[in-house]
Amino acid sequence: MMQYLGAVEDETMVTTDKKKLITFEQYLKYEDGTNSRYELVDGELVLMPPASFLHSDIIDFIADLFRAIAFEHKLDVKVKTGDVGVRTGINSSRIPEISVIDGIVWRSMPRDASAVIEVPLLLAVEVVSPGTEQIERDYINKVTEYQNSGIAEYWIVDGCGSFEVMKSNG
Repeated sequence: MMQYLGAVEDETMVTTDKKKLITFEQYLKYEDGTNSRYELVDGELVLMPPASFLHSDIIDFIADLFRAIAFEHKLDVKVKTGDVGVRTGINSSRIPEISVIDGIVWRSMPRDASAVIEVPLLLAVEVVSPGTEQIERDYINKVTEYQNSGIAEYWIVDGCGSFEVMKSNG
C-alpha cells in the first residue's frame, strides 16, 4: 500500500511503502507459496536473493573444511549452509551462510518445526556480496545482532578475498 506524505519544497510527490510487520511466531509459520528465503529484521520480512556461483562455491568450500575438521577431531557439531535461521531479537531472525551448531542443541530440535535456532550458535559465517547494502548489513547490522544474541564468534568472508573474525565481548 502506498501512502501520500505530502509535497516537499521542490513540489515532487513523496510516497512510501507501508510495510506490514510480523512477529517472530508468525515468521516461523510464514509461507508465501514460493521457495523464497526471508530473514526477519525488526518484524519486517527481507527477501534473501540467491547467491552467485562464486558466493556459493566459497560457502561450500568453508563448510566442507569445517565438516572435515569436525570429523577428524570428533567434534559434536552440525554444520549447516544457508537453510537454518538464528533468532537475533524479539522479532528478528537471520540466516547465516554457515551456521556451526552444538550437536546436542541440533538433536534437541523438533524435526517438524521451522529450522530456526533460538540459542546462540557456536559460529556464524557470512560471505559478503558486492554492494553497499550488503556491506552495511553484514559488517554493521549483523555484527550487532549476532553479538547481542550471544553468538561468541562471527566470521565475515569478503567475496573479493578479505576475511575478518568478530568475537563477542561476552
